[in-house]
Amino acid sequence: MKRKSKFKIPSKYILLVLTVLCVGIMYVSFTMNLGGGPLNTVAGTVFGPMQRGINQVGSWITDKADNLKNLKDVTAENKELKKQINELTSELNTIKLEQYELNNLRELLDLDKQYPDYDKVAANVIGKDTGNWFSTFIIDKGSKDGIKKDANVIAGSGLVGIVIDVGPHYAKVRSIIDDISSVYGQVLSTSDNCTVNGDLQMMTESQTIKLKNLQDHDDKVKVGDQIVTSNVSSKFLQGILVGYISELKTDANNLTKSGSVTPAVDFEHLQEVLVILDTKKSWSETE
Repeated sequence: MKRKSKFKIPSKYILLVLTVLCVGIMYVSFTMNLGGGPLNTVAGTVFGPMQRGINQVGSWITDKADNLKNLKDVTAENKELKKQINELTSELNTIKLEQYELNNLRELLDLDKQYPDYDKVAANVIGKDTGNWFSTFIIDKGSKDGIKKDANVIAGSGLVGIVIDVGPHYAKVRSIIDDISSVYGQVLSTSDNCTVNGDLQMMTESQTIKLKNLQDHDDKVKVGDQIVTSNVSSKFLQGILVGYISELKTDANNLTKSGSVTPAVDFEHLQEVLVILDTKKSWSETE
């Protein structure tokens, strides 16, 4: 059986001795200026790469911290720029809308001046049938505002249609492009009579409506001529611009001509209209 050693130095004394020895060596190294001594050589060999590594790690961390700060600054700046862009876009859209409404009001004012003999009231379009075209629609003025059934409605550059139903605070309008609409017209330059009929399919295909029964015995009517409402109409007041002749051909009977008319009104973007308070019947009775 092996005997256990009875002599053993405690570890704390060993650590104390090593500490004192290291401190002594460092003291001797510094006080004796052993710049090229073995201790400095060992320290340089051991701690030099460690210090460079620490410096590199510190530089990398510093760079990352700077980049992170810059990224946060850029992100905050982008958010602020996006906010400003959204605000400017909203302001621009508002300005465009106001400009569009202003242009519409100017058109209505100019249109009002074109027909000074008629009393009128302005109204907003508040509803319409399905589809792209304002073939029939609702306005926000009614009998309380003096509007009657068969009142003529104008907008843009000319005739929109006629009131077919009236309530105290609303009215329903059938436009001249509706399939069952018919307007007695005449060529402004020659006073030749014709009929203009609504046609939604033609509006969809070519943005025109039908021209029929044109009596042009002298062959003076040409494409581009204006069509206005005729005095022979029982419901439409005389002289309101309907549109412009866009196509013309002689009928099989060689007596009349037919073709198409481009309306003077944009029937895809109606927003405001003028309603003439004087109906054809009341106007005729006052003459």
